[in-house]
Amino acid sequence: MIPTIDLAAWRAGDAATGPAVDSALQQAGFLLVTGHGVDEVLRTEVRNAARRFFALPAEVKARYAVRIGGRGWLAPGVEANGNVEGTETPPDLKESFAVGPDTPTGDPEVDGVWFPPNVWPAEVPELHHAVDRYLAAMTAVSRDLLELCADALRLPRETLTALASHPTWTFNINRYPPLTEVGQPAPGQYRIGPHTDFGTVTVLDREPGAGGLQVDCSDGNGDRTGWADAPYDPAALTVNIGDLLAHWTGLRWRSGRHRVLPPQPDSPNEELISLVFFFELDHDALVTPLAPPIGRRTDLPPVVSAPFLRERLDAISVG
Repeated sequence: MIPTIDLAAWRAGDAATGPAVDSALQQAGFLLVTGHGVDEVLRTEVRNAARRFFALPAEVKARYAVRIGGRGWLAPGVEANGNVEGTETPPDLKESFAVGPDTPTGDPEVDGVWFPPNVWPAEVPELHHAVDRYLAAMTAVSRDLLELCADALRLPRETLTALASHPTWTFNINRYPPLTEVGQPAPGQYRIGPHTDFGTVTVLDREPGAGGLQVDCSDGNGDRTGWADAPYDPAALTVNIGDLLAHWTGLRWRSGRHRVLPPQPDSPNEELISLVFFFELDHDALVTPLAPPIGRRTDLPPVVSAPFLRERLDAISVG
């Protein structure tokens, strides 16, 4: 259902990669990706530095506090991803540190929303250095993935990257606190509530756990088979596609619906750190859905990336 794709083999011309990607993105919207070239030591450095930041007193972290869409610390209680599906849900049981592209356009209205300055905690200077190197790797992997997606539909590989010459993106380091810290979850409360992501591809480096990632899958006929624990491979990155990419395919591909379970009673001390890179397109990119026979629908309008994403970001903000 969720295959492992070797990016190195695809780059070398493996003809089986494209059909496997197409099938997986129709059924679950998820892949495991190896051959990505991201150093495990670098991933560990980012995670360790993030743990040092999250361990700071709340009053220190509050100096860097922002709302969703900002750059800095997203405190517990400011985000409820399940709201994007139209049902009010309790806040997610997590805190995050958010970073974005340091490439302003020069237009204050655009930059204020999509390219605000990053904020780095003076108490953990190593976080900035490790994250900068990690983001360079994530940007390269994401561009490869967009080329892979175009290739899987037998389109020119540059079809999507041509819309990402000055892309927006967000990197979130998510901390999922243990049950001993947050207490009993409220009814319907998750570490992250059920939702789909909003952009093109999400590249996730995660830690497995009892209160971990689950994926909403379907069979080959499009019928739901229900929630399943996401497969885990320490050498692989977990990749899912978002609403914008699904829209571009005329809903041939599923935006990968997923959730992160609440902390579990049988693992009360479990704390997890996830590194989540949400890649998008240029803020003003016009995305025109692919027509049949590639696309599945003929009634989907073209959309502009920025307002398409903004509507969804506003939906998950609490307060």
